[in-house]
Amino acid sequence: MLSPESLKQIDREVAKYPPEHKESAVMSALRIAQLEKGWLAPETIEFVASYLDMPPVAAYEVASFYNMYELKPVGRYKLTVCTNLSCALQGAESVVSHLEKKLGITFGETTADGKFTLKEGECMGACGDGPVALINNVKMCAKLTPEEADRILAGLE
Repeated sequence: MLSPESLKQIDREVAKYPPEHKESAVMSALRIAQLEKGWLAPETIEFVASYLDMPPVAAYEVASFYNMYELKPVGRYKLTVCTNLSCALQGAESVVSHLEKKLGITFGETTADGKFTLKEGECMGACGDGPVALINNVKMCAKLTPEEADRILAGLE
């Protein structure tokens, strides 16, 4: 279900915990599985749970609770824009409006070519640098403006 490389990465995460608590690596294991698969299908979550000797529902609870996990397919580039108060006061709404117009999608949608998914995000802990966005849960972009958003998109194309 997962590549040998992903399984080795999961094994490294499992080794950080006592053997009787290997399920403690579930967040890392789900992240690794999602990186390989692009999203977490039910069978992927079940595989991770089985690999960690835990009930599938427990792994699903983790995957469905945190917004970094995707339970449906997303675009190659997932753009998560913070819309909480601090970012909103610093112009997040204009950035979101610009992205929606440019990409032709709204929050929760993916472009027809499968390249971009636009998501609304909660506070990302960079309130002084707002508005902020995450690209694929990895790269944070700060002090966003519509022009900066265009530059970022151009770099992803």
